[in-house]
Amino acid sequence: MPYDDSVPPTRRARPLLAAAALAALCLTTVTGCGGSPDTAEGKGADASPSASTSASASASAAPEASPTASLPQGPLTGRTVVIDPGHNPRNREHTEEINEQVDIGTGRKECDTTGTSTDEGYAEARFTLDVSHRLRELLQAQGARVLLTHDDDRPFGPCIDERARIGNEAKADAVVSVHADGSAVGNRGFHVILPAAVKGGGADTSKIVKSSADLGARIAGHFVRTTGSAPSNYIGGGTGLDTRDDLGGLNLSTVPKVFVECGNMRDPKDAALLTDARWRQKAAQGMADGIAAHLKG
Repeated sequence: MPYDDSVPPTRRARPLLAAAALAALCLTTVTGCGGSPDTAEGKGADASPSASTSASASASAAPEASPTASLPQGPLTGRTVVIDPGHNPRNREHTEEINEQVDIGTGRKECDTTGTSTDEGYAEARFTLDVSHRLRELLQAQGARVLLTHDDDRPFGPCIDERARIGNEAKADAVVSVHADGSAVGNRGFHVILPAAVKGGGADTSKIVKSSADLGARIAGHFVRTTGSAPSNYIGGGTGLDTRDDLGGLNLSTVPKVFVECGNMRDPKDAALLTDARWRQKAAQGMADGIAAHLKG
């Protein structure tokens, strides 16, 4: 959930480059789920703590958790993808730690937030882990080396600067941060957040703006076709793409990276999709297809 209500709208740049790339994909809007604007880094709502558990270690603790040698050969053999499941199921138990400010290059921001949840208590952190596991499996089946920034294996975090660092140190060919939004009822549809051109402090996105825009546009196009969900009706002007300069996970990245807000957990219609395991598999497939299309060029 990367949308931050504390950030003035003027700070969110228009996604002109990405919109052009998306138009090239001939994206057709399909009636269906939508995502609303809860921020990936700045969702401070009321997520419930329960989350699915996985045996594999996080990328930060064990970067070689997915050994390349054991992967099947496929079209993505030799490529590295980092998946960043938004938030952590136990962040709410460590409010002091996650409220610590970290450097995002152009300023300072909270280490992490709790994320949002549906009205029935299905936490964004549970959703992001579930979809990330599905996405990992799909990419590994194509031969990709896949790392997770965390896998429900740490008490809180990682902080947003560490999330960026994990992708950078892995020299990832693509990084996707998985989220769900927490906006008002009636705000529906998914959107993909792209890095703006940012330079300041430890942030310099000049080398990844174009490649990230391509990654985001391809994910958006495939997400529409695979899930049947429409682009956001409240962010991105109908393109399903939004460019931001206030997210540390993007500002500090030196490799192509995007955030995907899969839908709005606070809208009942979107929530019905986000809590449906079959739809979550479609969401993972749409992201996997978009990532593969980007990596194949």
